[in-house]
Amino acid sequence: RGGLGSPVALYLAAAGVGYLHLADFDDVDVSNLQRQVLHDSAALGTRKVESAMRRLAALNPHVRLQAIAARLDAEALSQAVEAVDLVLDCSDNFATREALNAACVRVRRPLVSGAAIRLQGQVCVFDPRDSDSPCYHCLYGQSEEDEPTCSEAGVLGPLVGVVGSLQALEALKLLAGFGEPLRGRLLLIDALGSRFRELRVRRDPLCSVCGRGHANGHE
Repeated sequence: RGGLGSPVALYLAAAGVGYLHLADFDDVDVSNLQRQVLHDSAALGTRKVESAMRRLAALNPHVRLQAIAARLDAEALSQAVEAVDLVLDCSDNFATREALNAACVRVRRPLVSGAAIRLQGQVCVFDPRDSDSPCYHCLYGQSEEDEPTCSEAGVLGPLVGVVGSLQALEALKLLAGFGEPLRGRLLLIDALGSRFRELRVRRDPLCSVCGRGHANGHE
């Protein structure tokens, strides 16, 4: 949603990424403004995608923008994912992350995943084009219940800025083919102690999403 999506969209547009597809069905609320820096008080009550497109077009009028202001079912989600070169998951709930991951595995699109809650953040790249890369489900499995969202549990605004900026950096590395993306590496951010650490994530050969016999049989 907007906390992570704001720095992601701003940095990708500023970097000159040619096409940006923005998906969000929500409206701008005053409670969003402390962390969703893409919007301002003049946009209150408007669709987030409309507010975002105005800001991004003013920043870089050469970027081609497409707005998706509706919830996406499985088929529509797969079509939206297939229409782009990579996907950035800026959502705030497990069900959306799982659906995005499954769609990316089906159509073999890299997924740059970010999350932040309270004073903890994380970033990882899942790339189904790489036979050794895990997917989101390999790491988290099947959740029994949804974790609280940022609006429910709270998050410090600058933390989502850090996580979103790192997501944008990973996306640019993948698009331009340079550096070492976070494939199979989970970057953990402790904002309270200002510390970063990294965990290796291995692909689960029995994963119900990307394991052998799944992922459209591309293994």
